[in-house]
Amino acid sequence: MTNNLLFDFTVDKATKTVFITREFDAELSLVWDAFTTAELLDQWVAPKPWSSKTKFMDFKVGGRRFYAMVSPEGHERWAIQKYTSISPKTNFKMFNAFADKDENPELPGSDWDYTFSEENGKTKVSITIYNESLARMEKMIEMGFTEGFKMSMINLENLLATLPQPQQ
Repeated sequence: MTNNLLFDFTVDKATKTVFITREFDAELSLVWDAFTTAELLDQWVAPKPWSSKTKFMDFKVGGRRFYAMVSPEGHERWAIQKYTSISPKTNFKMFNAFADKDENPELPGSDWDYTFSEENGKTKVSITIYNESLARMEKMIEMGFTEGFKMSMINLENLLATLPQPQQ
């Protein structure tokens, strides 16, 4: 595991935007799969001791992922993601909103923009999260998003270290 990987996390309340840049010591196709495949997402996206449970995911433009973050006590916090743009292995965008167990979104939500690039065997993921309202962004931060996201990135780094690298 490489400890000198870039990790930048900035909250800009003036623009209601969170900017995240994270490098991984893994090939781009592996990192892309980790962000776009339900089975892999569920292994890393929830900060421990929480877990992630995807009810369904259809990774295509117009498709959706409906999932829950599950507490150790079994409390479920549901969210729905709608994919709005996909450029394979380089970028995808989605609209994210908290939801109830019946898929009813709690608006307002946030727009997520993921950009992937690879250089010298390292993959950089840049994420921009634009919130429709400052109140929603503040609620997200108050719920522990910053710490939870950082923990999730460590989970992902650990998972990537266990996955076989694609053959050249």
